[in-house]
Amino acid sequence: MTIERRLARAEITLTRDYPASVDRVWDAFADEKQKLGWWGGGSTMEARDWAFDFRVGGRDIAEGKFHNGPVSRYEATYTDIVEHNRIVTTYDMWLDGIHTSTSVASLEFDPTEEGTRFTHVEHGVFFDQFYADSDVREKGTRGLLQALGNYLASGT
Repeated sequence: MTIERRLARAEITLTRDYPASVDRVWDAFADEKQKLGWWGGGSTMEARDWAFDFRVGGRDIAEGKFHNGPVSRYEATYTDIVEHNRIVTTYDMWLDGIHTSTSVASLEFDPTEEGTRFTHVEHGVFFDQFYADSDVREKGTRGLLQALGNYLASGT
């Protein structure tokens, strides 16, 4: 089978208001135990590989197998961290061992009267047969932000 070589680019912007302080939302990203409480795994995925190194230049890895589905692998490098303000990463995704995309993502934490306005902006390049996956990526990111909201609401 010949793979058609092509690229697609997409920008995703998602904003959520969480009824939790910036410190609380920030810690859900910056503290490994807390991040494990909402990122990946759970009822939809069997966790496999995990690494957490929250510092500029540090790398995160999250790999898991969707039940009755493919293996997803996420590898990120932190390029900028301003405590309680922003996190910037570059990251790559693989699906069943095939490199599907490279992205730059910025995460912003802004205080509001009710808690925190969280903004995720991502610029992605999707490769070859995965050129149309930006919709899938946005759905996955929406799912992660919902999981974060559920985690924050649980008070754990």
